[in-house]
Amino acid sequence: MSLPPSSIALHDVSFAWPDGSIALDHVDGSFVPGRTGLVGRNGSGKSTLLKLVAGRLAPASGRVDVAGDVGYLPQDLTLAADATVADLLGISAVRTALRAIESGDADPIHFDTIGDDWDIEGRADEALGRIGFSAADLDRRVAELSGGEAMLVAVSGLRLRRTAITLLDEPTNNLDRPTRARLAEMIDDWPGTLVVVSHDLELLERMENTAELRAGRIEVFGGPYSEWRAYVEQEQAAAVQAARTAQQTLKTEKRQRVEAETKLARRERTAKKTARDGGIPKIVQGMRANAAQNSAGSLRTGLDQKVQAAQAAVDAADARVRDDDHISLDLPDPAVPRSRRIAEFTDGERTVIVQGPERVAVVGPNGSGKTTLLEAMVSGVEPSAGRAGGRLLTERFGYLPQRLDGLDETANALANVQAVAPDADAGLIRNRLARLLLRGAAVDRPVSTLSGGERFRVCLAKLLFADPVAHVLILDEPTNNLDVASVEQLVDALLAYRGALIVVSHDYPFLEKLGLDTVVELDGVGGLRQHAELP
Repeated sequence: MSLPPSSIALHDVSFAWPDGSIALDHVDGSFVPGRTGLVGRNGSGKSTLLKLVAGRLAPASGRVDVAGDVGYLPQDLTLAADATVADLLGISAVRTALRAIESGDADPIHFDTIGDDWDIEGRADEALGRIGFSAADLDRRVAELSGGEAMLVAVSGLRLRRTAITLLDEPTNNLDRPTRARLAEMIDDWPGTLVVVSHDLELLERMENTAELRAGRIEVFGGPYSEWRAYVEQEQAAAVQAARTAQQTLKTEKRQRVEAETKLARRERTAKKTARDGGIPKIVQGMRANAAQNSAGSLRTGLDQKVQAAQAAVDAADARVRDDDHISLDLPDPAVPRSRRIAEFTDGERTVIVQGPERVAVVGPNGSGKTTLLEAMVSGVEPSAGRAGGRLLTERFGYLPQRLDGLDETANALANVQAVAPDADAGLIRNRLARLLLRGAAVDRPVSTLSGGERFRVCLAKLLFADPVAHVLILDEPTNNLDVASVEQLVDALLAYRGALIVVSHDYPFLEKLGLDTVVELDGVGGLRQHAELP
């Protein structure tokens, strides 16, 4: 079945939250048919934009034009405890109508509900088969599924509905490697228009187009993320060179303007001296003075116009240069000796020791117990029998859970950091927060009003700036809900940290940048294996 034509266009769209914070400000742009990865900084409004296109929100001003019906998968998939797989697929109403007609109920409402979906159960069986399920699972409770399985079912449901436009917001969050691969296979031949917000570089690489939400514009590039990134870097190199050239031209024009003014002043002094010395009739002196003033005025006007044109060229060139900031930290040294034992992992047969400032990744399929292991380690709980576990051998640790809890929501960023570094000077903390790209009003606003990326950096600041300095940082899926730029900034921050690092993540491109010393893999049945590299 072919899908109807589709298009998405935003015209001068603005949106603000009830507290007055602006999420989108006069945004223009459109999306082309096919698979498009939508990127942009945390807080740029990507998720808000998807909700506007899906009709979940209404713009404060401007217009969103959508041709075609829309399917939407939110970032946080909330499910009722008694929901079934059929509910998650979105086909329960059609199945109920089919059962009613089969039992002899010819109410027209049932036919309206079914529409063209008389074969929905057969198509559901086919769709579920692609992800390891079948029609026999339609009445299973979603509570029996893992989070990754539920996500795959939800995405399969969107495909079943055959909407002209599909919007996915961070669909790979918390998915293990095999589940991500299944999702990618579904996306590779997705029909109609698909827009995906994601920080997952491997997923973005499978897109036909890359769209960036930036400075009130949606700019679409024909190609996957790596090609778009290469284009941006090339364009930025040209923009920086153009800005330098424009600045040099401006300096030249200003220098010539000063030199011309000096010559005019010298000429005027010479004319006055000649007038004082006499020998020239006053009427001639006046005519010469008027001519000189007119000539000087024309020269000044011409030079001023050149300076103004050069300044306009500088402004235009500077506008092309991105101001993407990079984290630059000079952190206190936790002074962890290489002989110091920091933590250990064990499954009863094998033991892996984290020693000194080692960097360790913990990987494994969904449900293998990675988060449970970390929570047990930081709380000092012994592992359950038959499960891999671990324990910390130092009391100086920092823990970043997936949920980013542990912040005082009513306090600002400065106060949250001061809670773990009470003797630190407020000015020093502000300086360090600025190096984590938390500046100005963002430092003084209540944490509850910050964007997801800003909240993450406050959590990170509490770990990095704690006094005494942590011997080990323990991070659970730290790249979830971070845009690509923020992931790069997180890498910068962690590379500046000189203590031990234990990271749970499915994001292999992120892990590869951390300079790992070892990898601990949980097999899902209570065992663990140690690898020198990511498996």
